[in-house]
Amino acid sequence: MILPVTLCTAAAAAILALWLMIRVGQVRGSEGVSVGDGGNDKVIRRMRAHANFVETMPFALALIAAIEIAGKGAVWLPYIAGVFILGRIAHAFGMDENAFAKGRLIGTLITMLTFLGLATVAVLVATGTV
Repeated sequence: MILPVTLCTAAAAAILALWLMIRVGQVRGSEGVSVGDGGNDKVIRRMRAHANFVETMPFALALIAAIEIAGKGAVWLPYIAGVFILGRIAHAFGMDENAFAKGRLIGTLITMLTFLGLATVAVLVATGTV
């Protein structure tokens, strides 16, 4: 099989994106906001959780794919990808008011550390160091 970690991560990302879209739709319905954010804090928070996911996921997926294509990370890469996805879920819950408030911080830190780690590995692979 070619790129199993990338494929599984992309599948998880698609499901997570769908879940985030549904959450935005739910709060839009309950708050009576059809288009835009209507200045509603709940809608803004859900929209930002979704947008933040869309802003970060492509970088993670590209790095995961590049490292996997290079034949590196077979042992640890699936775990990093899984933790990244869990971090994005924590971030989404943390964006809700009065919910899992630390989730936003946890998700942000996991994302930043994942980016730093994967980018470092990518550079090391590109320079032939690993």
